[in-house]
Amino acid sequence: MKRTEISQLKLNINNSTKIQGWIQSIRDKGKIQFIVIRDHSGTVQAILERAENPGLADVIAKLTSETAVTVVGKVCENPHVKMGGIEIQLKELHVENHSESPLPYDLFGKIKPELDFRINWRYLDLRIPENNLIFKVQTLIEMSMREFWIKDGFIEIHSPKLMGTPSESGAELFKVPYFEKTAYLAQSPQFYKQMAMAAGFNKVFEIGPVFRANPSFTSRHDTEFTSVDVEISWIDSHEDIMSFEEKWIKYILLKIKENFGKEIFAKFGVEVEVPDIPFPRISMKEAIKILQKEGYSLPTENKEDLDPNGERLLCKFIKEKYNHDFIFLTDYPVSVRPFYHMRHSSNSLLTKSFDLLWKGLEITTGAQREHRYKVLAQQALEKGLHLEPIQFYLDFFKHGCPPHGGFGFGLTRMLMILLNIKNVREVTFIYRGPNRLFP
Repeated sequence: MKRTEISQLKLNINNSTKIQGWIQSIRDKGKIQFIVIRDHSGTVQAILERAENPGLADVIAKLTSETAVTVVGKVCENPHVKMGGIEIQLKELHVENHSESPLPYDLFGKIKPELDFRINWRYLDLRIPENNLIFKVQTLIEMSMREFWIKDGFIEIHSPKLMGTPSESGAELFKVPYFEKTAYLAQSPQFYKQMAMAAGFNKVFEIGPVFRANPSFTSRHDTEFTSVDVEISWIDSHEDIMSFEEKWIKYILLKIKENFGKEIFAKFGVEVEVPDIPFPRISMKEAIKILQKEGYSLPTENKEDLDPNGERLLCKFIKEKYNHDFIFLTDYPVSVRPFYHMRHSSNSLLTKSFDLLWKGLEITTGAQREHRYKVLAQQALEKGLHLEPIQFYLDFFKHGCPPHGGFGFGLTRMLMILLNIKNVREVTFIYRGPNRLFP
């Protein structure tokens, strides 16, 4: 007999059916035993009248929570049962793998342990349906991204994660012994997606791991995460990139709402909202003025950029004025942007760059790139870089590289905001931070 997922049991009313999953709870009422069984698709109640099968009743009496079982029984309608109005009249139960008791913590208790403790037992924590849903949503997000890209003629690339030189800056680097040399774990695929532009790939994307040796313990930082990267050739300005991204995001959120909107609301209490386009756009100079009028002074070290509090306040202002949850923050000063961002011809102190903020959190950094070899080399020198270590990168621009631009997008940050989850660790399958290399 083939396995049936619990979510499909209504198609098997009055039929003998096999399900496989975990024991979530047991209630022994003497004459009748009630078992709640859970798989990845849902939960169902199974019942056994002790007099019908005393031997099986004895087996059930010894079961422990989270034991993996195979169950065979007749699917029956019962409108009094909250779990879908159906139950299984139990005929067989086979223990596939016994769960030791007690569990490290009660997965379905009203009070949860600290997050770090739960991460120690991540495989158990992920059995909770809300956590399972996070990764169903993530899967659909990535599928929707790819659908949009493929329809628009993009090519997928997989760039190397071992590099001979830093991909962003000299900070936040993981050094790795590499035979008789030192390699670095990639901070982004930036250099290589630009190489794809020089190679004539026209439009590329990558979803892959990146690494940042950031000693921060905030709720939005990690040392290894999944980056979503896009690069597009033959653009006129960074406006082309922003216009592409807002259409792409709207498409993704529409797919999420259509497929998981009701379930997200039921489990997280969040209404998935599909944004109107275009998104509001505000220059960094305008943003600072708005915050000053709102009575907020940026910290001394952030005088030409926004700190997290400034981002939240700006998004609140935009929500109140435009009723929009997204905002493109544009035209960052050269001082706070990488050397490869193109500068405005009318103001060499400003870059053709942007961040995308969503409900107070940055989810994207993007820009038009500088594609002219001599200009790019000069900008690198102005940033205090030595040309020799990045000469392989500069060489990409020697033989007819087209105007291009792109962005890097935070997948876990999108999940955090979408589901109103406060910590990146809860939307990461296995989290890596400054003090965590296990599990």
